[in-house]
Amino acid sequence: MRILIVGSGGREHALAWKIAQSPRVEKIFVTPGNDGLAEVAEPVTIKAGGIEDLADWAEKNRIDFTVVGPEVPLALGIADAFARRGLPLFGPSRAAARLEASKVFAKEIMAKYGVPTAPFRVFDNADAAKEYIRSRKDPLVIKADGLAAGKGVILPSSVAEAEAAIDQLMEEKIYGDAGNRVVIEERLSGEEVSLLTVTDGKTILPLLAAQDHKRIGEGDQGPNTGGMGAYAPASILTPELLATATARILEPVIQAMNKEGHPYTGVLYAGLMLTKNGPEVVEFNVRFGDPETQVILPLLETDLVEVISAVLAGNLAGVSLSWRQGAAACVVLASGGYPGSYKTGQEITGLEEAAGLEDLLVFHAGTERKEGAWRTSGGRVLNLVGIGATLPEALDKAYRGAELIRFSGCYYRRDIGWRELQRLQGGAQ
Repeated sequence: MRILIVGSGGREHALAWKIAQSPRVEKIFVTPGNDGLAEVAEPVTIKAGGIEDLADWAEKNRIDFTVVGPEVPLALGIADAFARRGLPLFGPSRAAARLEASKVFAKEIMAKYGVPTAPFRVFDNADAAKEYIRSRKDPLVIKADGLAAGKGVILPSSVAEAEAAIDQLMEEKIYGDAGNRVVIEERLSGEEVSLLTVTDGKTILPLLAAQDHKRIGEGDQGPNTGGMGAYAPASILTPELLATATARILEPVIQAMNKEGHPYTGVLYAGLMLTKNGPEVVEFNVRFGDPETQVILPLLETDLVEVISAVLAGNLAGVSLSWRQGAAACVVLASGGYPGSYKTGQEITGLEEAAGLEDLLVFHAGTERKEGAWRTSGGRVLNLVGIGATLPEALDKAYRGAELIRFSGCYYRRDIGWRELQRLQGGAQ
């Protein structure tokens, strides 16, 4: 098989790495890719890079199926463009991708079909939004309706902060048209967990639960990022809670999308808050999570190509997933200043030494090879994934790799998995 992956980061490197293990695969292409990905896939530059250009390229190069990493191409309708030409693509249609592309759409679907989520109000007028904020006493969450690269969610600690957030989103348009409408919702309390499920629109297969670390600072302080690390499995999502989340959230949403005339296929990512009332939805993503993918796929023993092929053929019911025992932990090495402004072009050393460590995977997120040296080219630069019999063992391997790698301004959190480690310590006492 000849497979195309769309995207350029650590998630796409992990997808290519996993897909490359399938005996059914002859060649993997990635666009735009990155230089680190070239170890397992051939990066290709597709002229202009629009959706129709990608479809032209896939058709011309006899691609058996395409996997889309990031949300933007899905929101723009890449699945629809490929479907019109009979080109198989793993990912939802433009209409179904609104579960991520529009916070308003997602909340309204959940409200209509009784899927547990925080009570909310929608505003397209800044003054009305501020008036509502002033009328509320409880903690709130403010979300841009549209896509904002994972940064359009604000957790204000005061009325003044909340009003400033409305100004930034709706008046200053820091995320462009994404802030034309905002969702203001009650802040749920509990612990967050990421539950990804693969679906062909009929059958759903939940993957291992993972926990992401969105904030830049240790102890989950500071602004949100695209994700500073993750681990799997997350024991906080017990088998009982998984069954509840499947019955009350995953299945009803997939059924709802069918009823609404937008059948959902691909990966559905449910960001859940485990509240005192059970799991509630914080957000949906319509693709593999980043960096959750980097810790889930190394533990998946089943051939990912078989899973994707079953989804595309509509017979996922014939597939069961098997998992490696143990744990995986991802530490993200970021450029100093991220998620704000940061420098690129910093030389990276120690990559070869880290890559040589046992049970350590190095996925490239924002790197390039220039004049014989590795250099930084993004905010999140490298994903170091340790695999071990236990989470402490997996973390030890990831951090050992992190200590070997150097670049000017390199920053990473040293407390990945801290909640799970507390649970493990509590259980050992």
